[in-house]
Amino acid sequence: MKNYTITVNGNVYEVTVEEADGAVSAPVASAPKAAPKAAPKAAPAGAQGSVKITAPMPGKVLKVNSAVGASVKKGDVILVFEAMKMENDITAPQDGTIASINVTVGQSIEPGELLASMN
Repeated sequence: MKNYTITVNGNVYEVTVEEADGAVSAPVASAPKAAPKAAPKAAPAGAQGSVKITAPMPGKVLKVNSAVGASVKKGDVILVFEAMKMENDITAPQDGTIASINVTVGQSIEPGELLASMN
């Protein structure tokens, strides 16, 4: 009998696997535990721009289209996130330069969370 810890979609399960006659059987797993949250990546001090771009709703980052230092025009897509099974574009609110990207692909975001900044 072996014990394993398995993480599925951010939920942590303790599982005991028992081998019998060459076949593997797994009894019901225990209730999920909260997965440890990774510390969000902070932009270096002083790297924040004057224009803050925040998340309008909770979701998950699918794609980051811009990099720090990139010039963007008003309406250019900076990043794409998924919310309620729909892809949503986060666009530049004005012409400028990306000063920071504060999220990574796969990261969960909350409403009001700083996604990027620009000058």
